[in-house]
Amino acid sequence: MILFDYMEKYDYEQLVFCQDKNSGLKAIICIHDTTLGPALGGTRMWTYDSEEDAIIDALRLARGMTYKNAAAGLNLGGGKTVIIGDPKKDKSEELFRAFGRFIQGLNGRYITAEDVGTTVEDMDLIHQETRYVTGISPAFGSSGNPSPVTAYGVYRGMKAAAKVAFGDDSLKGKIVAVQGVGNVAFNLCKHLHEEGAKLIVTDINRDNVERAVQQFGAEAVNPDKIYDVDCDIFAPCALGAVINDETIDRLKCKVVAGAANNQLKEERHGDMLEQKGIVYAPDYVINAGGVINVADELLGYNRDRAMKKVEGIYDSILKVFEIAERDGIPSYKAADRMAEERIESVRRSRSMFLQNERSLLNSR
Repeated sequence: MILFDYMEKYDYEQLVFCQDKNSGLKAIICIHDTTLGPALGGTRMWTYDSEEDAIIDALRLARGMTYKNAAAGLNLGGGKTVIIGDPKKDKSEELFRAFGRFIQGLNGRYITAEDVGTTVEDMDLIHQETRYVTGISPAFGSSGNPSPVTAYGVYRGMKAAAKVAFGDDSLKGKIVAVQGVGNVAFNLCKHLHEEGAKLIVTDINRDNVERAVQQFGAEAVNPDKIYDVDCDIFAPCALGAVINDETIDRLKCKVVAGAANNQLKEERHGDMLEQKGIVYAPDYVINAGGVINVADELLGYNRDRAMKKVEGIYDSILKVFEIAERDGIPSYKAADRMAEERIESVRRSRSMFLQNERSLLNSR
């Protein structure tokens, strides 16, 4: 790949290659955009097939965080790190502390957190070398497990999507099909059950399903049947790319709203949902509760303040559909436009401020 051509095309700011021979660290930090503030994004550890695959993943994920943070109303830009290695075999204190020193060297341009393949314990090791890390242990002032907060944000966003689809945001009596009942989805089911929704659940882990059946009276179905159930809302809360050519025609719902990342296999599948009259709550807007929560740690964590911000996902989803109606575009494009408009607005105001400053200096 021709790196600078790609970076120029999508307006990336910085790509940092980090190598430490003693620990075996091979990491790539990507900073996409810092218009709104320092770049925030997690550290992923993965066994990539090639170094080029790792670079592409870092670039893709960093740009996604720019949009996610902007759409969430955070004063943060987008960044991401990938560490090349097996998270089951290659972790060490030496490696994460070496990585922490690289983050410290960026002097606050990039702030990290946990992601696929990394844990709170790993963040604690990074924290020994830098303060530019979130999602650390509560003993260090962290917010702790983000799953309940993410779930609450998805619940709020689902209510907003229901208002668009049904004219009323009440979920009482609505049938919600939940795909995957892990930590986030289990907490989501709790909110839905308390409001009086009827739950249909599935998961490859039978224990997760049994827990939802016992505690919430959910109906269980096999994983391959969840797309075929009659429901009001389909909530993907497990794997990505589940909205695709094979599944869209099977859906019997009015709303798609869930916690999973990258729910659309391709952008055109968002167009197909629109054509079917299905209201789609864009994933990176509705599942932003986790990043909103860890971002609050940068201010000195206050749970009430963080939860108030997470409640705002309701308004963010409504705004997405206002833009979609205004511009005659599907909701997934409207979410991008909402993020881009916010970034561009700040960029313009900053440019005007700098021009005024220069004018004042020249007039002296």
